Amino acid sequence: MSESTDATAAGTGKADKAGVTDRADAADAVDAADAADTADTADAVGPAGRIAAGYAFTGPALDLGALLWDGACLPDRQIRIPLAMLNRHGLVAGATGTGKTKTLQLIAEQLSAGGVPVFLADIKGDVSGITAPGVPGERTDQRARDVAQSWQPTGCPGEFYSLGGIGPGIPVRSTVTAFGPVLLSKVLQLNRTQEQSLGLIFHYADTKGLELIDLKDLRAVVAFLVSDEGKAELKGIGGLSTVTAGVILRALTAFEAQGATEFFGEPEFDTSELLRTTADGRGVVSVLELPAVQDKPQLFSTFLMWLLADLYTDLPEVGDLDRPKLVFFFDEAHLLFSGASKAFLESVTQTVRLIRSKGVGVFFVTQTPKDVPADVLAQLGNRVQHALRAFTPDDAKALKATVKTFPHSAYDLEELLTALGTGEAVVTVLSENGAPTPVAATRLRAPQSLMGPLPAADLDRAVKSSPLWSRYAEPVDRESAYERISAEQAAAEARAEAAAAEAEAGKQASKAAARGTGRGAPKEDPSLVEQVVGSGLFRSLARSIGTQLGREISRSVFGTARRRR
Repeated sequence: MSESTDATAAGTGKADKAGVTDRADAADAVDAADAADTADTADAVGPAGRIAAGYAFTGPALDLGALLWDGACLPDRQIRIPLAMLNRHGLVAGATGTGKTKTLQLIAEQLSAGGVPVFLADIKGDVSGITAPGVPGERTDQRARDVAQSWQPTGCPGEFYSLGGIGPGIPVRSTVTAFGPVLLSKVLQLNRTQEQSLGLIFHYADTKGLELIDLKDLRAVVAFLVSDEGKAELKGIGGLSTVTAGVILRALTAFEAQGATEFFGEPEFDTSELLRTTADGRGVVSVLELPAVQDKPQLFSTFLMWLLADLYTDLPEVGDLDRPKLVFFFDEAHLLFSGASKAFLESVTQTVRLIRSKGVGVFFVTQTPKDVPADVLAQLGNRVQHALRAFTPDDAKALKATVKTFPHSAYDLEELLTALGTGEAVVTVLSENGAPTPVAATRLRAPQSLMGPLPAADLDRAVKSSPLWSRYAEPVDRESAYERISAEQAAAEARAEAAAAEAEAGKQASKAAARGTGRGAPKEDPSLVEQVVGSGLFRSLARSIGTQLGREISRSVFGTARRRR
């Protein structure tokens, strides 16, 4: 019995130990399964999930594309940009051929659909197709499938403009008076003393009611103020030296060679035209066609400065809106900043910083962020960075500098930025609370409008059929400073000639009378000659326009004339 009992007990003990072992194994298996599930969950909400969560906005937003992670496109992880943050400015950058233009087209057409007017500076001439529906194709269909896009060919309502009628488009012009001395001195690259002298010239023209419509008006006023008749005009407030006047006139000559003659004149373009929406609530896309002046960056820079300054002057302060009043896109932004003076850059920086509160957003489109000055770049809260190349040491340096401008990222950005394909980009924008979103590699959606230039015949038809064509097409050269000064000069010369003839006749008559009477010639009356000499052009101008003193033009902080509406 004892042995049997012992054997039974031993068997039972072994069985218990086996059961314990089995239960332990089972528990280990459960723990392992739980750990695996936890790992799967962590993967599901891992880096890709956390990045996508940063773009889950509650308000209206533009759809940029789908997240790229670990070599795969994740169509259920959408990358977006809040509509309300578009007035915080942005940058679209990347090497040639990486898809920058298509990106701005994608954003612009969604803005238009959302009721936001858009301005596009089309340097290369390949953005005009935004007003026409896109053309379906295998590549477009494949891109739509990749990013879960419901693609439908759609064109935007648009207007086409040109600088002063150079190239196709409704001519855009400004008067010299409206442009003002501050901006003009910056684009002429005048020094501080010369800028102050130009300010005195404008002050004189403003107070005397001499309208400076085009550059010949400004030339006429400068020439008059350094003439013998006009020197006294500015003597009490500093005067204008002949040397400074010569510098200004030479700078104007160089500026005219850039095409500025066509840009300055009337009818002056009303920048409120850029704020229009259609009857169905879509924003009008205004396309400034610049292929004909892409080799004239100074002219383009002039237009940009005047346009932004004019908008800033006229628009009221609105603070933060649920959507911008207007969004600008300036393609090939390096043309804007190339060779720019320090004063020019300071003006652009100030304008970009202040115009946000007027509800206007500005996007610069260029090859690398280093094309944009640091002070301007610091104002750009939304970034879409396409691929960069590192073929040269300078390229590699630019790549490293670009990486440093992004927030901390889960990606190896230095490697990623050289590996992105066409139509792919690294994105970070401002969230609805104003904080930067996580850096997201993105396969971008395809624009739904035509990805290419509008046929020339269609472009010309769109321009000529616009109701704005009849308003701005034909230049007007009404009487202004040049004509008034020329007329006064002619009148002064005529009066001088008449006085001289009358004086000569008086002398002859006096001589004849003296011969007849035998007496010496009487002392001639100098009053008529002295009147002519004493009046001069200045006194003639003073009589003709002295009544205009109360019409001095009011100018903004940028020196532009406030529009009279």
